[in-house]
Amino acid sequence: MTPFGFTPDSSDDAEKNNGEGEVDFAAMMQQMQQQIKEQFSKLGMSAPGMGATPEALPKNIVRDTAKKFVTGKGSAPIGANDVAKIAEAFSIAELWLDEATFFPQSTIVAHSTLARTDWVDSTLSGWQMCVEPLAIGLATAISELLKNNGEGDGLGSAENRMQIPVEMIATLLHSFIGSMMATQLGQSVGGLAVSATGIHDVGLPLVEPVFPALVPQNISEWAQDLDIPIDEVRIFHALRESAGARLFSHNPWLVSYIRTAISDYGKGIRIDIDAIQRQAQDAFESASGTTNEFDPSNPESFTMAINEGIFTPEETPAQREALIKLETVLALVDGWSETVVNLAAGNRLPNIVALQETLRRRRATSAPTQQLFANLFGLQVSPRLAREASSFWSAVGKLRDLQSRDHIWSGILPTAQDLLTPEIYLSSMEIPDDLSSL
Repeated sequence: MTPFGFTPDSSDDAEKNNGEGEVDFAAMMQQMQQQIKEQFSKLGMSAPGMGATPEALPKNIVRDTAKKFVTGKGSAPIGANDVAKIAEAFSIAELWLDEATFFPQSTIVAHSTLARTDWVDSTLSGWQMCVEPLAIGLATAISELLKNNGEGDGLGSAENRMQIPVEMIATLLHSFIGSMMATQLGQSVGGLAVSATGIHDVGLPLVEPVFPALVPQNISEWAQDLDIPIDEVRIFHALRESAGARLFSHNPWLVSYIRTAISDYGKGIRIDIDAIQRQAQDAFESASGTTNEFDPSNPESFTMAINEGIFTPEETPAQREALIKLETVLALVDGWSETVVNLAAGNRLPNIVALQETLRRRRATSAPTQQLFANLFGLQVSPRLAREASSFWSAVGKLRDLQSRDHIWSGILPTAQDLLTPEIYLSSMEIPDDLSSL
């Protein structure tokens, strides 16, 4: 990704003095705005608006960046043969899934066959809703950092401090951070668009209303180097896609649950100014070869701070709890889908074991979704946890029945520890006949 930051002008006009040692902040702000425009020009896009109320996560930047990435990789148009083959795979998958899950079929729509660019358009709003809380949290944290330190001792020299237009800087940074995260998200979404086999391949609720859809170009590439008939590969992915759609369609609270976990993490973002000052000073001196003091009001200082990753917030206990909650529910979704697909396929797909193992192996090494979560909020979704979740759902189905297994989604979800002991979890969820002991 192209690094973002404010690159100071080499001329002597970058900071103008009025003869009394005061910084010309109007000139500085104009310079910062110009540099943001230049950054986006390098990406072939227009810079976002610098108004008083900029978008927290500009959707047009996410879309344009993703489309630019996908176009560079190539997006094959959808043909009549693609539509027919995908429709046939869905027809078979839905029939088999009726025997493997209590959740009925979700809506099948006309546009269930997608090109890569269609996948971006279809999922864009979902990505916006999932990631926007993080952009808001980070922008708010940095704005508070500036405002608080504009009144304290950390923002420039004493003679300059009262001259700093903190609100103006905070507004510009809010726009800059939102644009930076939108660009990063757009590149991640573009990367997913060239590999995701369907809308629900990422295990997140990205469309509303929920519907299953497949990307035939990516399925064909997924099947390369596999000695497995393409029709079997297509049905396998149709099973996974339809299972995910059924789950989200009949558990709308799960959509809110996942988004709330992300939102809780965003709300908890705090930035330690002392830690930033120490790290930034080291980075500034190392990069500039000087011993000048780091000054948050100086664009050059901000450039080095952002490019060195200094504004990465420290994780609070509440945020860690939100991440564990998110990681566990993603593993539960992935594990449930695997269990249901295995049960639905049975001995109808001769290569189901090889297909599931290929999926696991690829996700363990280069899953784009895991990379996206790691980049945005440091979440490492453990493949081990997904395997434990799959074993948990399989055990519950055998200990009870399909309805009891799927009914768990409407109650208290198991924790990561519960996945290791399904029998104990089921016992804890039972209501005793005699309630007198309670």
